[in-house]
Amino acid sequence: AMERIAPPAPGPGSGPIGEMWATAAAGWDEHAVYVDARGAAVTTAMLHRTGPGPGDHVLELACGPGGVGLAASDRVGPTGTVVLSDLVEEMTRIAAARAAAAGADNVEVRVRDLTAVDEPDDAFDVVVCREGLMLAPDPAVALAEMRRVLRPGGRLAVAVWGPRAGNPWLGILFDAVTAVTGMPVPPPGLPGPFSLADASDLSARLAGAGLEAVRVEEVAEPLDVPTFDDWWRTVPTLAGPLATVIASLPPDVAEAIRAHAAAAIEEHTGPTGVHLPGVSLVGSARVP
Repeated sequence: AMERIAPPAPGPGSGPIGEMWATAAAGWDEHAVYVDARGAAVTTAMLHRTGPGPGDHVLELACGPGGVGLAASDRVGPTGTVVLSDLVEEMTRIAAARAAAAGADNVEVRVRDLTAVDEPDDAFDVVVCREGLMLAPDPAVALAEMRRVLRPGGRLAVAVWGPRAGNPWLGILFDAVTAVTGMPVPPPGLPGPFSLADASDLSARLAGAGLEAVRVEEVAEPLDVPTFDDWWRTVPTLAGPLATVIASLPPDVAEAIRAHAAAAIEEHTGPTGVHLPGVSLVGSARVP
């Protein structure tokens, strides 16, 4: 499947953010099945809103392990195509391997930057982006690019994390890092996972990109694990740049962060294990 990866266009994936996500790719590879299982309700909502069908051309941006696009590949069938794309080449390799393992012959994998999508105008019927737009340095540019590569009547769905207060599964980790190190998470000047957490703001951005039939809905995306140790093995690994930070800390500091998080997770732990609320916003729209 590796030969299906288009060579990277100059630029994407470079820079500190791309490098940090490249470092996190191994964790995403290890936990890809879990990521898809947890995001299943969000993926279903995105595909319901965009309705990919036989013969459609679908683009997934910031695909990571490619779960949404792979789910769409069944719906577009042999006459359709799905392009899985990510800024980080290491992520596209994971997506390519998963597509090959699934026998998805209608899937191609490309290195693409969601703020400068190296694809022609009007090339796709559907664009999907799960939990990537909120990390774009300029979401307006990314939305303009999504609109540009969609044909008239094309459909778009994006998922971003909802308010931080509704997402203790990740907020607890951020709070623990800040409490122990004094470091704000995300660092100043960098968009974090909660940068598009306001539903009316997301609606306005979609409308502002010249899209119609705009709709934003909350979809529960809780995190359920048997024990705190399962959370600690999974979440910091998937937290991209933060995973790099934690890995670089002295062992006693990392241990203090772990202890702080463990205390906070105690209140979400019951007889059946750890239940941490999570909420995504699924925004969808159509090109006039």
